[in-house]
Amino acid sequence: MTRDAKRVAVIAGDGIGPEVTAEAVRVLERVRETHGVALELQHFDWGAERFLRDGVTLPEGALEMLTRDFDAILAGAFGDPRVPSNKHAEDILLGMRRGLDLYINQRPVRLLDARLTPLSGREVGEIDFVVFRENTEGAYCGAGGFLKKGTSDEIATQEELNTRRGVERIIVAAFEYARAHGRRRVTMADKSNVQRFGGDLWQRVFREVAARYAEIEANHQYVDAMTMFMVLDPAQYDVIVTNNLFGDILTDLGAALQGGLGVAASGNIHPGRVSLFEPVHGSAPLLAGKSEANPTGAILTVAMMLEYLGHDAAGASIEQAVGDSIQHHETTRDLGGALSTVEAGAAIRRRIKAESRA
Repeated sequence: MTRDAKRVAVIAGDGIGPEVTAEAVRVLERVRETHGVALELQHFDWGAERFLRDGVTLPEGALEMLTRDFDAILAGAFGDPRVPSNKHAEDILLGMRRGLDLYINQRPVRLLDARLTPLSGREVGEIDFVVFRENTEGAYCGAGGFLKKGTSDEIATQEELNTRRGVERIIVAAFEYARAHGRRRVTMADKSNVQRFGGDLWQRVFREVAARYAEIEANHQYVDAMTMFMVLDPAQYDVIVTNNLFGDILTDLGAALQGGLGVAASGNIHPGRVSLFEPVHGSAPLLAGKSEANPTGAILTVAMMLEYLGHDAAGASIEQAVGDSIQHHETTRDLGGALSTVEAGAAIRRRIKAESRA
């Protein structure tokens, strides 16, 4: 391994996680051959099995080790019915997101084949945008509590936290991405007509940041209207930026538009630091061990990770191979094919072309 090799921590997790992660790792091995990508992978057994065996979720010192020794983290999925509290999944996944300050949840929404979208008459190119979801605060900050719990007078509060720093840095990230990738428009989604205080902060910061990027159109939509427009006219979107809760909802809608959670990739990013990349389909325990799970989301996640690590050509080659496989019906059953998880991964690898050295 060369001195400039990027180090990647691999955490396959639970359910179908090990199956789809195995195919993603094989794709990494393929681009080592085709594109000369220098990677060093180290596997960790964090997940339900480890938790049930010895009570460990995220080991002591893990965050410091990841920060010090790794450039990226590739995760599979977390969640196991044997752990009904889901404590291990929360400790590992949210522990890394918050503990590593991965404030950007970046979700591409790109249609790879027209037959995958539930929208009639849409073509490839009409659904092609990226969502920047604030990933560390908002409604998911865990603030709140109960008063008179268990009585007929019970009160439950759930608080949302928005900081100037948190809001500004996710909006800046969205505009920076738009500028770097030739995107012409950034749209902010909020519900500031009702959530007046947090919404006011988001509105003010959005206007201030947008003024620094005069070449990029900046517009605003209420989140409920955006869910409608994403269905009626998805082509209007280039980059969407929003808070944690709304981003969670909008990205699942976006995944449906592009063909389902099985083709949805994501990155949890802090630019310049170790960042976490994971498909978003969950652990799907009912499919585990059957080789029916779609590895596409995990493989597209690997493409995102490679681009983050500076291997743009390798990432683009993977995306092209995925698109070609879908167009030739070389997919798992959820996308209309008849292949197993392993066969679908192999079909994609066969289509990854060697980089031209001319």
